[in-house]
Amino acid sequence: QVQLVESGGGLVQPGGSLTLSCAASGTIFSIYAMGWYRQAPGKQRELVAAITSGGSTNYADSVKGRFTISRDNAKKMVYLQMNSLTPEDTAVYYCNADRVRTIAWTRDLWGQGTQVTVSS
Repeated sequence: QVQLVESGGGLVQPGGSLTLSCAASGTIFSIYAMGWYRQAPGKQRELVAAITSGGSTNYADSVKGRFTISRDNAKKMVYLQMNSLTPEDTAVYYCNADRVRTIAWTRDLWGQGTQVTVSS
């Protein structure tokens, strides 16, 4: 079964750090881009950061300079290092894989989400 599994969420104090991980499992030939989205209560889901298979990155303005996205293509994993966290970063964070190619289909995948809460 092809799926994305996230880990690393939790409760952290303002100013703290967390690292999220996402692993794509199953028989996958290629993934164009992997990224992280987040959705806070009452708000729309928004892009946090994304990285292509070639290493090009894109960040939301609100996280530039604080968050770093990285990817291990061989392991089919993507990471999000989050520093200087603020309560405004509190949300459910979702891993996304763009244009996942298998023997049977090509489509986008989403993880189940992991909660990040920034609070003292």
